[in-house]
Amino acid sequence: MTAVDSRPVRMPVMGPGYRPLDSRVKAFVALTKPRVIELLLMTTVPVMFLAAEGVPDLWLVLVTCVGGYLSAGGAGAFNMYIDRDIDAMMDRTAQRPLVTGVVSPRECLVFATALAVISTAWFWVLVNPLSAMLSLGALLFYVVVYTMWLKRRTAQNIVWGGIAGCMPVFIGWSAVTNEVSWAALVLFLVIFFWTPPHYWPLSMKVKDDYERVGVPMLPVVAGNKAVARQIVLYSWVMVGVSLLLQPLGYTGWFYTLAAAALGAFWLKEAHGLHSRAAAGITGAKLREMRLFHWSITYVSLLFVAVAVDPFLR
Repeated sequence: MTAVDSRPVRMPVMGPGYRPLDSRVKAFVALTKPRVIELLLMTTVPVMFLAAEGVPDLWLVLVTCVGGYLSAGGAGAFNMYIDRDIDAMMDRTAQRPLVTGVVSPRECLVFATALAVISTAWFWVLVNPLSAMLSLGALLFYVVVYTMWLKRRTAQNIVWGGIAGCMPVFIGWSAVTNEVSWAALVLFLVIFFWTPPHYWPLSMKVKDDYERVGVPMLPVVAGNKAVARQIVLYSWVMVGVSLLLQPLGYTGWFYTLAAAALGAFWLKEAHGLHSRAAAGITGAKLREMRLFHWSITYVSLLFVAVAVDPFLR
C-alpha cells in the first residue's frame, strides 16, 4: 500500500481583498459602462459617414471610436466613484464593482483619471484638437454638471444632463471635417430630445430605487400620467427635429422616409404609454419598458439611415 502523507497542505495565502484576475478585469471593464458606450458609438460612426458624404477614412473611424470609448469610459468610472453611496442602496446598481468591493474607490478614481487624460491626448494627437476638446467637454459635463450637480437636485436632471450624451454627434462630425455644421446640430438636438423619453420609462420602472436614495428623477416627484405627458411632448419635438435634415439639404429620400416611419412608430408607442398611464394602469400592465426598449432600436435604426443615405443620393 502507498503511504499517505499526513502533513498539512499549505494553501496560498489570500487576503480579504483578493479577487481572481479575470473578475478584476471584468470589473474594470464594467466601470466604463460598455452598454452605454455601444449606444454612443452608434451615434458617432454614422455621423462620420454623413460628414464624409460616403465612406470616411477607416483608420480615422477606428481611432475616433477608441478615443470615444476611453473618454466615455472615464466618465462612467467617475460616475460610479461619485455615486457609490447611492449605488449600494439601489437594486439596479447593487452589483457594480465599487459596491461589491472588487475595485476600491481609490483604484476607480485613478482609473477614471487615467482614461480622461489618455483619451484627451489620444484625440488631440490622432484626430484633431477640436474633437479632443469636445470629448473632454462631454466628460466634464457628465461628471460635474450631471453627476455632481443636477442628478440629486432637480427632476430635470436627465434633460440637461443628457447634453453629454449628445456630444458624440459633434465629435464624429468634427473628426471628419474639423468643424461643426448645422447637420451635426440637428442630430445633436435629436439625441437631446430623445434622451428624456428614452430614460423616463426606465425611471418609471425603478422609481422605488430612486425614491429610496433621494434622487428626484421625474417619476419620483410626478405621477405616471404627468411623466407620460412629458414623454409625448418630447417625442413630438424629437420626431419633428429629425425631419429637418432633408429641407436643410443634408439628406435625401431614404433618410427622410426612414425617419418618418420610425418616428410614427415611436409616437404610437409614446401615446400608448400615455393612454395607459392616464387610465390609471400601474404595474406590469403599464408596459413602460416597451418604449424604453423601442427607443434603443429607434436611435440605432435612425443613425443607420444617416450612414446609408449618402450612398443613395
